[in-house]
Amino acid sequence: MTGTTLRHFAALDRKLLRDLWHIKGQALAIALVIACGVGMYVMSNGMLQSLEETRRAYYERYRFADVIAPVKRAPESIINSIAALPGVRRAEGRIRVGAVLDVAGASAPVTGVLISLPETRRLPINALVLRQGRYPDPAKPEEVLVLEGFAQAHGLALGDSLSAILHGTRRALTMVGTVLSPEFVYAIAPGELVPDDRRYGVLWMQRRALASAFDLDGAFNEALLLLGQDAQQRGLIARLDRLLEAYGTPGAYGRDRQLSDQFLSNEIEQLRVMGRLLPPIFLLVATFLLNVVIGRLIDTEREQIGLLKAFGYSDRAVGWHYLKMMGGIALLGVALGCLLGVWLGRGLASMYMEYFKFPFLIFRAQPDVFLIAVAFSLLVAVLGTLSAVLRVMRLQPAVAMVPPAPPDYRRAVGGIQALSGWLDQPSRMILRHLLRWPRRAAMTSIGIAMSMGLLIGSSFTLDAMLHMVDISFNVIDRQDVTVSFTEARSLSALSDLRHEPGVMKAEPFRAVPVVLRNGHLRRRESVIGLLPNSGLSRLVDNHYRAVTLPQEGLVLSAKLAELLRVQAGDRLLLEVREGRRAQRSVRVAKVVKTYLGTVAYMDLDALSRILQEAPALNGAYLLVDAQQTQPLYNRLKHTPVVAGVGLQEAAQRAFYDTLRESLGTFVFFNTLFAGLIAIGVVYNSARISLSERGRELASLRVLGLTRAEVSYILLGELAVLTLLALPLGALMGKALAWLLVTTFDTELFRIPLVIADATYGYAALVVLVAAVASGLMVRRRIDRLDLISVLKTRE
Repeated sequence: MTGTTLRHFAALDRKLLRDLWHIKGQALAIALVIACGVGMYVMSNGMLQSLEETRRAYYERYRFADVIAPVKRAPESIINSIAALPGVRRAEGRIRVGAVLDVAGASAPVTGVLISLPETRRLPINALVLRQGRYPDPAKPEEVLVLEGFAQAHGLALGDSLSAILHGTRRALTMVGTVLSPEFVYAIAPGELVPDDRRYGVLWMQRRALASAFDLDGAFNEALLLLGQDAQQRGLIARLDRLLEAYGTPGAYGRDRQLSDQFLSNEIEQLRVMGRLLPPIFLLVATFLLNVVIGRLIDTEREQIGLLKAFGYSDRAVGWHYLKMMGGIALLGVALGCLLGVWLGRGLASMYMEYFKFPFLIFRAQPDVFLIAVAFSLLVAVLGTLSAVLRVMRLQPAVAMVPPAPPDYRRAVGGIQALSGWLDQPSRMILRHLLRWPRRAAMTSIGIAMSMGLLIGSSFTLDAMLHMVDISFNVIDRQDVTVSFTEARSLSALSDLRHEPGVMKAEPFRAVPVVLRNGHLRRRESVIGLLPNSGLSRLVDNHYRAVTLPQEGLVLSAKLAELLRVQAGDRLLLEVREGRRAQRSVRVAKVVKTYLGTVAYMDLDALSRILQEAPALNGAYLLVDAQQTQPLYNRLKHTPVVAGVGLQEAAQRAFYDTLRESLGTFVFFNTLFAGLIAIGVVYNSARISLSERGRELASLRVLGLTRAEVSYILLGELAVLTLLALPLGALMGKALAWLLVTTFDTELFRIPLVIADATYGYAALVVLVAAVASGLMVRRRIDRLDLISVLKTRE
């Protein structure tokens, strides 16, 4: 490279720094928009990597089972046969039972699970992480380990006592340690919306003590399997089901159907979607801003470009100069975004530790995350400036040094004349300018609308969750208490419940494990038997009207029907996985709307006919007098056949508590990101308009217009564009919400497309406040306009 070329580049670099300093406000606004996109990408993808790596390491280190096979009762000797199946690396049997817990300070009974501890010193499948205390003494059967979250929620200390109903016998237990477990990373009771450590506890106790209490000496009721790397899980589960069929297995299932892992996998998938969907929106806005800024900057520097080329600077050097300018802004945004992403990621990791009970969770984004963020940001800079840079390179010096032709306002005459009687002179000037450059006005309005759409699209989940809770607790499940029995009982148990203190109404339910088949499609589910006109736990249609159960046939949730590829009128093969294990071809009578899980329903009498047994129930829904809840709770705590008690009020309160804990942070960051986009678009548009129209505005000031009138001409245009952006932003927000609803449609839950009027209003308010703030910053520059200096400049 020659000395002259080096001097040229050095001079251009000095000009680059001067230009960046001159547009520092605009450059910072664009950099912040890029930083938001990069920050969200680094946060979501870094957290995604951290969660996946933590889960992998935790499951591997503590040997989380690949396959779980519940049975009614199987001898220990069958474990050897299970271990001999092709693909099985290791197999163990254990005891797992439900129980009602009575904890000091808890007025209501608590649903619990008791799991046997292995008797061998060998590291077991589903090994525990001892957090505090010690393992139980084999000579003391009353000693137990307690899941850490449950112990903390109840303030239990080492040596404290709690009681449990074990197969009809009340047993006093002593906590000697707290633990974490890979199978309870997300410790949630079946059927609940969110975890509630006060209402759901897991205890581990000596195998002999638990076996003795439940008549399982020399037997187990759940098998755990670790598989080899080349194991074919589906075929293995089929062989395992055949092997355990004689022992009452409802069907083995893989880790991916285990409740805790389902919730964790769902959260990982949400992070993956957010990382792919939202950052491009920020970068798209940044591309638009870069294009506008560089395009208008080149228009105002035409004469300088001509002079540079006339003095020997090549087309490539001048083009590279402007490309570097936008690249510098992009790199500033990347640097800020990476710092923001790491900060947000660490905060998100702390929040996750409140819900996902890992021994550790450290946010650590891998280098590829940062490299991709840098690459995409530079790509944005290139895409945003390429057309303008190519225009610079094609511009001839002689043409560049000739002032551009005055703007042609003839296209705006018709619209102005039509409104001339309604508008004053400054307003007609605003309208004339908008009609003269419709594409520029449309792009500015679209950029503002994107900020509003992003805020609506990222905030609507709150409205959707509140709607789900309202429908779930006030329309579908209207009971106060759900009682589950240790095993199926005759209908006389329902009569007993109706005579308990405070019970005003009781309705039975029957839960039967089945396999539903449609050709090669197969689903392991439970069929819930209900009364035809159940009033406490109801089925509803798309308009939330109660649906009467037909006398024959299945009623499927819409998601289950989709997975099995059936609709009303089709037939399924139903294989019962308990009792006589009947197989029947049943008709799909109806498909109903549900938000949680995949469920099948049937008339209680029709289900009993398929089972070839007298009507029975696994539990009941109760409507309870609010003044009599405590006597009822006391009775349920001491009822031997009760395996679990669900409280609707407590479940609803747990949901709102969870929402309240994260709501402030959620709203703050959504508002911040949307506000930065709005400020970036409005401020850049206003600053560029001021640069372009400085001479015009100064001339108007000299002709007698006040500062307020001049400000109105410039900022009124932006006000019009902002107001036009509001309905467009609402449509964009609904479109983004629909895309998220479609993406988050999983087996575990579905999000309804519900956006409250308050969300639209809040998003519009944020955009308006951001626009006003931008306008005030530009207004200060208008007030400080040096009329003499501006009027001396050439057009």
